[in-house]
Amino acid sequence: MKEMKLSNIPSMPVGKLIDTLAETYTAVIRRGVPLRTVPSVMLWGPPGVGKSQAVRQLAQALRQSTGKRTAVTDVRLLLFNPIDLRGIPTANADKTLAIWLKPRIFQMDESDDVVNILFLDEISAAPQSVQAAAYQITLDRVVGEHALPENCLVIAAGNRTTDKSVAFKMPKALANRLLHIEVEGSFASWRAWAVKSGVNDKVVGFLSFRQNYLMGFDAASDDLAFATPRSWEMVSNLLNHVKSDVDAMYPLIAGLVGTGVAVEFRTWARVYGQLPEIRDIFDGKMPSPPSNTDALYALTAAMTAYARDHRTDMARIANSIRYADRLPPDFSVVVMKDYMYLEPDYKNKLMAVPEFARWLRTRGKLLNGAV
Repeated sequence: MKEMKLSNIPSMPVGKLIDTLAETYTAVIRRGVPLRTVPSVMLWGPPGVGKSQAVRQLAQALRQSTGKRTAVTDVRLLLFNPIDLRGIPTANADKTLAIWLKPRIFQMDESDDVVNILFLDEISAAPQSVQAAAYQITLDRVVGEHALPENCLVIAAGNRTTDKSVAFKMPKALANRLLHIEVEGSFASWRAWAVKSGVNDKVVGFLSFRQNYLMGFDAASDDLAFATPRSWEMVSNLLNHVKSDVDAMYPLIAGLVGTGVAVEFRTWARVYGQLPEIRDIFDGKMPSPPSNTDALYALTAAMTAYARDHRTDMARIANSIRYADRLPPDFSVVVMKDYMYLEPDYKNKLMAVPEFARWLRTRGKLLNGAV
């Protein structure tokens, strides 16, 4: 299926989107320029591609780059009426004038050490009367008598009208008030997030083997269950927090990503029974690596998951690096690249490990070509 694109706006994977916006807002904050200098941002994309997740990751990136606390106010405009944005009318003390009670979304911490993010989600699904009420928020940062604090930035998100989701065409007057970016699916960007976030290693390994299954949304299909980054995150939550047995969880997994993809995932997950004992690898033993490709994908994901749980034990990490050096070059690179995602600046910790420095000298040039 050919992916539909919006023709005249930039398209970015989630990782690049976060980096670009974080760099932009950080520069504004450090220079003491008002946050309103940056136009309100509108994120477009199909259901489940990661728009909401991107906003949460942006908040985390801003905490790290500015040292300020961040607070996200998530407003689902689909559930709002125009009056919900302006507030409920009531009489003043002497009952001569109507005043508007401040909506809860405007109750934000105005401290200098806080960055507020007002996230207007599902804006394209809101009726046009509600979209019109968003005019003042996106441009003037006010609704009626109520103003957003100076430490607040505004981001909106919604599905495209071509996605066969609930979506109304955005009025031109509102569209012209926004900075538009289309969010695109990217496996490399998703994997970097998944490794840092503790996504189940079976999910990461399977999608590394079948990258096209990360995003299975098709606007022309009537399927109710289909694969998206959002639905795979829900699969991961089931495996991490309910039961790790894919066979046992298969009916629920199929209800999230569809039966066809779930059958392949279940079949592939059985490869895990053929893997070397991961603990032995980190204990310094050198079991024979598997030779078939699907098992190698499973092995790299399992090693990364184990490393994430033991990332402060650099002696065990060093043992696993020696083992990774025995893997085929492409898969060895995948392991090292994933290790660098384990936490911010973890590469600096790896550089202090002689085995990693030695690996960089022999295979570091392959980093840009990792599978």
